[in-house]
Amino acid sequence: ITGGDSGIGRAVAIAFAREGADVVLSYLPEEQADAETTAHWVTEAGRRAVLVPGDVREEAYNAELVARAVAELGGIDVLVVNAAYQMAQDDGLLGITTEQLDRVLKTNVYALFWLCRAAVPHMAAGASIITTSSIQAYQPSPQLLDYATTKAGIVNFTKGLAQQLAERGIRVNTVAPGPIWTPLIPATMPEGKVESFGEDTPLGRPGQPAELAPAYVFFASGESSYVTGERLGVAGGRPMP
Repeated sequence: ITGGDSGIGRAVAIAFAREGADVVLSYLPEEQADAETTAHWVTEAGRRAVLVPGDVREEAYNAELVARAVAELGGIDVLVVNAAYQMAQDDGLLGITTEQLDRVLKTNVYALFWLCRAAVPHMAAGASIITTSSIQAYQPSPQLLDYATTKAGIVNFTKGLAQQLAERGIRVNTVAPGPIWTPLIPATMPEGKVESFGEDTPLGRPGQPAELAPAYVFFASGESSYVTGERLGVAGGRPMP
């Protein structure tokens, strides 16, 4: 699970552990304390947590992450690509620097390619790849143009890879969150936006990471054995096509 130290990644790690899975957690080195908290909850559920700090923007790290998973756990049954980066810009396109664009693309898209390319040779029939897209793929916020673009790309990548891997029995699906309250939100959005975050959904509030985790469990489990190339929206009632 990439981005497994907090937010959605932590919730998914705990849910998977409670369903009987050992997990490998990928996270930035500076998030070590948060990752150890996630690992604590995994071990509380009676499962094993392997911590592999690093930056998914580095191609070599993605290969190392997969190698560690195979070495420590004997293989990869489920790959959850969850790590992401966003930074809102009030100036829209004109406020997005090349440096920011590079960080968003490498974190959200390049890492997805690198991880899947490294992991697929180690995955057998019945395995599952779960990507994390967003309602931003369908309803892009002007302040998140670069981020929304990557999320649309993730949906497309998911559908294409699902067709490629179907004959191998490996399923590929995506969870598309709406406004979910994670540490990324107050760290990357203007204060005024944070205060009203999620209130414009039909349910009138942002979602919590734990409310997303069951969607990942579904895609990882045999209950979704005839589902591939699909998107499951968890967005508080906001419609997606």
